[in-house]
Amino acid sequence: MEYGISTLAIIPLRAEPRESGEMVSQLLFGETYEITEWQEKWIKVKTTYDKYEGWISNVQVSALNEEDYLTIQEDKRTLTTQPVTLVNKQADNSLLYLPAGSTLPFYENGSSWINNDVFGLNDAGEPASDLIATAKTYLNTPYLWGGRTHFGIDCSGFAQTVFKQHGITINRDASQQAEQGEVVDFLPAAKPGDLAFFDNAEGRIIHVGIMLNNEQIIHASGKVKIDHIDGQGIYSEEFKKHTHQLRIIKRYM
Repeated sequence: MEYGISTLAIIPLRAEPRESGEMVSQLLFGETYEITEWQEKWIKVKTTYDKYEGWISNVQVSALNEEDYLTIQEDKRTLTTQPVTLVNKQADNSLLYLPAGSTLPFYENGSSWINNDVFGLNDAGEPASDLIATAKTYLNTPYLWGGRTHFGIDCSGFAQTVFKQHGITINRDASQQAEQGEVVDFLPAAKPGDLAFFDNAEGRIIHVGIMLNNEQIIHASGKVKIDHIDGQGIYSEEFKKHTHQLRIIKRYM
């Protein structure tokens, strides 16, 4: 098995091996993956964090030896917590602007190591303590299919990235996330941090949001925003109608 790691702030993960392929997710700095297939210009990977599969450009690949790969999985994960964390790549004194939720492998005394490269930063940020406060930092972030950062995010990427910053691992897509956690029987019993899932006319899960309380939800739809939720689903004050049909609420904490 071959392994890799993201040494860029963001790497697009595509459904097909071409530049015009749909971006289904993103690799953030420090996230590792297994390499499952090589093509001339593309490699197929399976992410370690959520077992998501897709294609990345071979010019964005950074190989990782098995020993370091396994050590990174075993070590306590240090994450960036600010919307943007400035990192200095000491080899060429260049800068990287890392999104929240990036991983800092082998982090110690303000430096992170990947292979022979040292990445220095003044402060990794305090570990996130309040999940709802973290979620609200994404308010007004534009919706971006496959996105996972403050500069563009989709509904399930929003839930996953917020949870990641609080040590909770959930899958990438809303339909996959809905298969995890424990069912909350009734909307009035919902607590802050529960996830609400919404389906379409065919019964397929197509949307997810984070409950703020049993009457409000924060979710990515056009942008990250707060809306009212009732037994029918999400009610948009902006559009004066229900926009998403409630299917189920799950708890992960």
